Amino acid sequence: MAGYNALPLELLAEEFAKLPGIGLKTAQRLAYFMISRPEEEVQAFADAMIAAKRDIHYCPCCQNLTDQDLCAICSDPDRDPATICVVEGPKDVSALERTGEYRGVYHVLHGLISPIDGVTPDKLRIRELLGRIRSGDVKEVIMATNPTVEGDATAMYLAQLLEPLGIRVSRLAFGLPVGGTLEYADEVTLYKALENRTAM
Repeated sequence: MAGYNALPLELLAEEFAKLPGIGLKTAQRLAYFMISRPEEEVQAFADAMIAAKRDIHYCPCCQNLTDQDLCAICSDPDRDPATICVVEGPKDVSALERTGEYRGVYHVLHGLISPIDGVTPDKLRIRELLGRIRSGDVKEVIMATNPTVEGDATAMYLAQLLEPLGIRVSRLAFGLPVGGTLEYADEVTLYKALENRTAM
């Protein structure tokens, strides 16, 4: 970062640059924008970040993010707990919920198996998923990991783990592009992918 700016401004821009998808120029624009705002707006922004970090935790059932004892989906009596949709992260839950078609529950892995990146199965929320299945009346597990090498490897690993339990394991039908992500798919594509899921 160039040294002609005031040090606090440079430090602020450096913090913004740590965010995913934010380059140095965008980070500088954000820093300039923040210092141009009234102090109470900046304080509200800072308070919102701190409150989110302090109050949000993993749902003890599905591992999604929540600020309640149980997330809104797990505590909804109209959801079908016999069908669990397994996703990589919380953003995927939001993407699938936008379809308005899925009425089961979710399980968030918080990552995908990727030995190259040092992500092994024990670093994901797989143990919690197996615990849910063994203690409940689960009939189907839908693998909704992204159609990438890591997503496919994770889905296959989980399918092999679940096979002895006698539960139907299906995979989203991919009208989703290979290498794409759920977060950026439109609602119609996601709905069709859910509707046309196939057994593994």
